[in-house]
Amino acid sequence: MSNSLWTSGMPDPDLIIRTSGRTRISNFLLYQAAYAEWKFLDCYWPEITEKHLQDVFTEFHAVTRNFGK
Repeated sequence: MSNSLWTSGMPDPDLIIRTSGRTRISNFLLYQAAYAEWKFLDCYWPEITEKHLQDVFTEFHAVTRNFGK
């Protein structure tokens, strides 16, 4: 099935950052993001700082991912 998607040949995302404080995924990469970690930030994209990204990556690296097992 993944060969039929427009993202065919690209790896699935490990981390997705959603800005604006919204906590919904809006069907974004619904199939590809099945095992992605999501981080919702309460700021808009132009407001993201290096500190925001450091915090997101630190939190992401602390998560034990089991890929649905």
